[in-house]
Amino acid sequence: MDMVGTDRDDRHGGEHDDLLSELLQPLRLTGVFDSRWHVRAPWAIEGDAEQSCAVLHYIVEGGCWITAEDRTPLQLSAGDLIVFPTGTAHRLADRPDRQGVPLKAVLPERRPGTSGEIVIDGPGPQSRLLCAGLHYDISAATGLYTSLPWALVLDGAQVDREPLLRDTLSLLASPDRPVGPGDRLITLRAFEMALVLALRPLLRELADNPTSLPMLRHPGISRALVVIATRFAEAWTIDSLAREVGMSRSAFTAAFRALVGESPARHLTSRRMQEAARLLTETSIPQSAVPARVGYQSAVGFHLAFRKWFGVTPGEYRTGAERAA
Repeated sequence: MDMVGTDRDDRHGGEHDDLLSELLQPLRLTGVFDSRWHVRAPWAIEGDAEQSCAVLHYIVEGGCWITAEDRTPLQLSAGDLIVFPTGTAHRLADRPDRQGVPLKAVLPERRPGTSGEIVIDGPGPQSRLLCAGLHYDISAATGLYTSLPWALVLDGAQVDREPLLRDTLSLLASPDRPVGPGDRLITLRAFEMALVLALRPLLRELADNPTSLPMLRHPGISRALVVIATRFAEAWTIDSLAREVGMSRSAFTAAFRALVGESPARHLTSRRMQEAARLLTETSIPQSAVPARVGYQSAVGFHLAFRKWFGVTPGEYRTGAERAA
């Protein structure tokens, strides 16, 4: 009895690890705007919602409060890191009740690939922050990613347990960060690594907290997400997916939509399109070979689906990526 139970737990644990591994494959960042803040109380800055953009704040010195509409205020101290996976609007301030100035008033230009600085003088305690907007390809953001909590926090002790993350953040926050050839690309990849390194322990924690990410605790939906993430090239239908996870079609479709936030069909298409885009931009395989690699038996069907998803043909997508490189 004990061994059967252990095997079941190990199997589910493995599935969760597989799913989190898929989510942790880097959301390929398309650009980063980062800024260093040197502020003394009183201060408060209102950030807008950021579309297809993750936002992170690393507290280098001092501390701050994070507030958002209908959310419990969060207090951060030196060494803490907070990530907003989907760029939820929020305020940073020395006090949770202080009204702030819009971010665009102090940083009017925030083009990806550039950096900025905020300096606010006051009579109160000093704080220093590293802040960044991490723009990603929205096609790579699965329903699982967009269902993450509005904010994820790693306290200083948790950051210290991830030395590569800690050292990367320290380097990015340094006022004398190295500048030279390839700096823009290096900065982009460094922030991409920081995002993945930050999400890894946070998602492990979420996997043990069904109230935060309940889809990981639903055996059928969790299994379906792993199947879609890792076996997307197979000829799935909604019926065959439901049978694969031991559920009826109606129960499977309803539970999937409720927990993931989109239909199984759209989630499968999203994963296939994500892989198709990667193959077109990161490999040299012939365009004609892509449909079969992502689960389409018909080249015409793939072409139509791709154009509907991205607004351009596969050929145009590859050409655009080559021009941007």
